[in-house]
Amino acid sequence: MLLRTISDRYPISISDRDTSTKSKLLGDILREKPQEADGIDSVVVVDNVPQVGPERLEKLKNVIHKIFSKFGKITTEFYPEADGLTKGYIFLEYAAPTQALEAVKNADGYKLDKQHTFRVNLFTDFDKYMNISDEWETPEKQPFKDFGNMRHWIEDQDCRDQYSVIFEAGERTAIFANDAKEPITFEERARWTETYVRWSPKGTYLATFHQRGIALWGGEKFKQIQRFSHQGVSLIDFSPCERYVVTFSPLIDTKEDPQAIIIWDILTGQKKRGFHCESSAHWPIFKWSHDGKFFARMTPDTLSIYETPVMALIVDKDIPARVTLMQMPSRHEIRVRNLFNVVDCKLHWQRNGDYLCVKVDRTPKGTQGVVTNFEIFRMREKQVPVDAMEMKESIIAFAWEPNGSKFAVLHGESPRINASFYNVRNNGKIDLLKMFDKQQANSIFWSPQGQFLVLAGLRSMNGALAFVDTSDCIMMNIAEHYMASDVEWDPTGRYVVTSVSWWSHKVDNAYWLWTFQGRLLQKNNKDRFCQLLWRPRPPTLLSADQIKNIKKDLKKYSKIFEQKDRLSQSKASKELVDKRRTMMEEYHRYRETAQQVYQEQKTIRLELRGGVDTDELDSNVDDWEEETIEFFINEEIIPLGDL
Repeated sequence: MLLRTISDRYPISISDRDTSTKSKLLGDILREKPQEADGIDSVVVVDNVPQVGPERLEKLKNVIHKIFSKFGKITTEFYPEADGLTKGYIFLEYAAPTQALEAVKNADGYKLDKQHTFRVNLFTDFDKYMNISDEWETPEKQPFKDFGNMRHWIEDQDCRDQYSVIFEAGERTAIFANDAKEPITFEERARWTETYVRWSPKGTYLATFHQRGIALWGGEKFKQIQRFSHQGVSLIDFSPCERYVVTFSPLIDTKEDPQAIIIWDILTGQKKRGFHCESSAHWPIFKWSHDGKFFARMTPDTLSIYETPVMALIVDKDIPARVTLMQMPSRHEIRVRNLFNVVDCKLHWQRNGDYLCVKVDRTPKGTQGVVTNFEIFRMREKQVPVDAMEMKESIIAFAWEPNGSKFAVLHGESPRINASFYNVRNNGKIDLLKMFDKQQANSIFWSPQGQFLVLAGLRSMNGALAFVDTSDCIMMNIAEHYMASDVEWDPTGRYVVTSVSWWSHKVDNAYWLWTFQGRLLQKNNKDRFCQLLWRPRPPTLLSADQIKNIKKDLKKYSKIFEQKDRLSQSKASKELVDKRRTMMEEYHRYRETAQQVYQEQKTIRLELRGGVDTDELDSNVDDWEEETIEFFINEEIIPLGDL
């Protein structure tokens, strides 16, 4: 048992008999006088530690000390032994109880290796665990809540995608179904959110923000699915699997109970883990694996990787100036790339995970300028070969084709901004496909299906747009949406929306719908329009072979779709005629009512006008007087010369 006592010696000696005098003279000092304590509040117990002999004990101690010293100063370490081996559990004493609590919250569930996962507890918690009943209590059965078909929008017969729109300065939020002619209102509510909305990665949930937390909505009628209480929440992030949601609030955080960042279980609504947050400037804080089984967090000196659903720390290591590709959860390093003279480094993953581009800004020796290197990792090939490409111009934007081997780069300085398109070959060669010079662009937006993209000059560049087909690198159209602030592709890649948000510009707030070729279809003006977000689609259930067969038989399907489009157009024409006929009938009814009221009020008009009937323009002609008025306009003198 570890015990620690605090000495209460003072240099001033006053008789303890005269308590009143002592209190008067040393009141402030006595209030701060340390009290005797046994110190167990600062002790943690670590279970599932490897059992080793004397020859491996020192190495084990070094590993344990490196892991647990991150949470505070360790004053005492005790490794119980029996029969020449450690017992598999240890005692660590910290300098303060808060440090011990930090160790419990961060190291509990830490995976040392495949056989050993730490369980860390405060020593003071053992009384609580000893009092747990041995009798099993059956959990209370929760009633089933039917939220309807959570993916109903995918079953739309006309395959219309949905999007959310916030307008009237945030007072109204609507869900529209996209149509080439005009948007179809699906749902509209007042004050649905207090700031903005977010769709989950697969489109299942719509998240709305409120002062006390966030709410998730879904199903056919957008019923409330779940609520998460987090006072002052301002940012959220979803795991790719839609099982977890991360919320951030700058208002509440304590050392004992981290609440700045909270990870929630969407299905149960339970808090899974809290984290402190030094800065939210780079949101999202966590990077998730594609299946949501792992997430990582990087601080200035450390990379920490956690495993779900236990939210346990499995990697916590210092990162030198290098790029390491690590396989999880084995932590096997499959590729390492050392970096030198690094000023800045950014990672750009291709959506399918086929390629990784590491953008490295360097300052070569003997020079003052910055050179950018693109380190291209070919992830699907044996031993992950790396290709390098250097650019001496400043880089404005970089973007991978979502499902291909091409990437686009904006580089240079205004007004000479160039757009270059490259293709990565399997032999390691990076081909320059095309370069467009003198572009009015600062952003790249690839279609979700690849091949097509939009080069946009947003905000300061007045909304210049260039629609590009990268299969042969031609510009299909050049257009402009003045002061455009956002560009959003629909999930199919058939349509793209440009918009001017009231949040960034107070006039001309609207969103325009274009085809992927750059043909303008709609101009939708909304009072103080704020935000438009397309509803994502979940991954297709079709195999690669099935998709290939569909593309092969596309002409056969096209005839069916064209016929359906013609029927839709005739139906739309009939609907338009019916709508106009209804409007005309309403007008005639209103006109008849107005004429009836007009005739009923004629007697009153005659009384007010002294019996003079002014209902007709030619009435009372005998009482009219004619008066002619002349106005002098100008005078012009023309010399005739000698006659």
